Order: sequence, then C-alpha cells, then structure tokens
Amino acid sequence: MLIDIIDAQYLGDFKLKIKFENGREGIFSLRKYLDHKGVFSKLNDLNYLKSFYVNPDLGTICWPDGLDIAPERIYSEVEKNEKT
Repeated sequence: MLIDIIDAQYLGDFKLKIKFENGREGIFSLRKYLDHKGVFSKLNDLNYLKSFYVNPDLGTICWPDGLDIAPERIYSEVEKNEKT
C-alpha cells in the first residue's frame, strides 16, 4: 500500500510533522538515520536536513540532491509513534 505524503513541517529535534493523503498525521523522527553511514549521514547537518521538500511526483519527502525516504517507511514509523 502506497500512501503519498502531502505535507511536512520541521518541528525541531530532528522531527517532522507528516500529513498523508488519507488524512493521517503524525510525527516522524529522523534521529535513527543520524548514525547511518553513506548518504543518510548528511542528515546530521541541520541546514541540510531542513532543506527537505515534499515531492508530489514521488509522494514523499526529498532533499535537493535527490535523497529521499520511501513513503511506506515513513508511514510505518508514524504508525509506530502513534501507538506509543
């Protein structure tokens, strides 16, 4: 099931408020990506992290250099946050 992201706002503390096309909203934390090596290591730079945008063609958040996170991954993480 693929549900597009239609809005995202930076809240601080490496967290984004995400809104999906089906009306679900929740908080997505990028903290677990901070320890990753490779392309995700760029998220440690707060200016870079804040440069995200919602790409309507992909239905997810992206960064200007092409980095993105799959919307189904974000959806499942938001779901976990809602249950805690």
